[in-house]
Amino acid sequence: MNSIAAKFRWVLRGQDSASAALQTFLSKLIILAVGLLTSIITARYLGPDGRGEQAAIVLWVQFLAYMISFGLPVSLIYNLKRSPNNTSSLFSTAFLISFGLGMIAALIGVLGLPRWLEKYPPEVVQIAQWFMVGVPFTTASGVMGATLEGRGEFRFANKVRTLPLIITLSMLVGLVSTNNLTPSTSALAYFLPNIVTFFWVLSHLWSIFRPSIQSLRSFSPPLLSYGIRSYGIDILVTLSVQIDQVLVVGLLTPASMGLYVVALSLSRTLGVIQQSIVMVLFPKIAARSTAEVVETVGQAVRVGLVPIMIAAVSALLIGPNLIHLLYGANFLEIVTVFRILVVEVVLSGTVQILVQAFMALERPGIVTLTQGIGLGLTAVAMMLFVPTYGLIGAGLALLCSSAMRLIFAIACFPLVLKVAPPSLIFNRKDLQIFTQIMKRAR
Repeated sequence: MNSIAAKFRWVLRGQDSASAALQTFLSKLIILAVGLLTSIITARYLGPDGRGEQAAIVLWVQFLAYMISFGLPVSLIYNLKRSPNNTSSLFSTAFLISFGLGMIAALIGVLGLPRWLEKYPPEVVQIAQWFMVGVPFTTASGVMGATLEGRGEFRFANKVRTLPLIITLSMLVGLVSTNNLTPSTSALAYFLPNIVTFFWVLSHLWSIFRPSIQSLRSFSPPLLSYGIRSYGIDILVTLSVQIDQVLVVGLLTPASMGLYVVALSLSRTLGVIQQSIVMVLFPKIAARSTAEVVETVGQAVRVGLVPIMIAAVSALLIGPNLIHLLYGANFLEIVTVFRILVVEVVLSGTVQILVQAFMALERPGIVTLTQGIGLGLTAVAMMLFVPTYGLIGAGLALLCSSAMRLIFAIACFPLVLKVAPPSLIFNRKDLQIFTQIMKRAR
């Protein structure tokens, strides 16, 4: 009993890399669970139209903030490791630049939202414009999170990620119990906890660094130099995650947007399986030979396909009953697009694992190219399919994009690495590995 308690304390309080990885994984599970609960509440009590309006309001804050990041979070981590004696000046400079960039992005949002949200009621557009005040706080929060990680404060960083969602869930429950849940109040429930967390983290870092504007001129060049070079990857990652919602919100009605967001969030819960594999795979295969990397990546793909396929087939079979149970009869219309997105999750997760081979063998450009191809195909397919096929067209667009990325990733093994691609067929050795994993899990 004492040994179990000791292991539990090590996971929650440990400062080494292994406990940090477990803490991060646990925080991801908490975020996933709480995110699913908030999605259920907003969908059930707002309905498709209200859920679509709420999504349109909150979507743009994070999207615009990440699009104008200029790679500063990654650049800050790099420069903190490179110049540990200048941590205060580097943090001050990155914070000020990011907040200023956020103000520019907020202005762009205020001017551009009426055009992109023309299918939404004027009051929804106005609320979305008011929410642009949160963009500078979001851009600066990215820098503050990078500072915590650069200092090795992973436990605090994980608290920062999970606490706002827990507060949001509590606020949504309170709004439902008092019959005050609307698209605008639910959007505030997502928005306000992040502002509170911002000032909490800022006070923590301020007590350590004592920021000053005097460092702006001296430390802007190194931060922007590295940041701009990595900015392309940041844009691709942001767009690949949110481009579908950005396009759907402009192409479909609020009700269809609400249906799509629910189908997307529910299908994405399956992705945690392959995401967990990616978390531990890269450190394991980095700096190893090509043969070892390809073999290990192949095993990871095949072993990972077992649980994801079981989960996917189960989701496909029980999809209608699950959707009715969680969201109500108003959302049964998403069954078909949900099933399409479940298949897409399996393909996109497989791509994520396969491309780790190129990262480990110092070919990150292939990963960037894969993301770029997927992004371009998603945008084109959305514009072609959504006007004709509506909600289902959005799912088909993502599925086609992921299928092409998978084909491209497999083709790059012989074309770039000059080796045969990993087999995707489960074999006896994989069965032994999977059995060993199951035994350890017990």
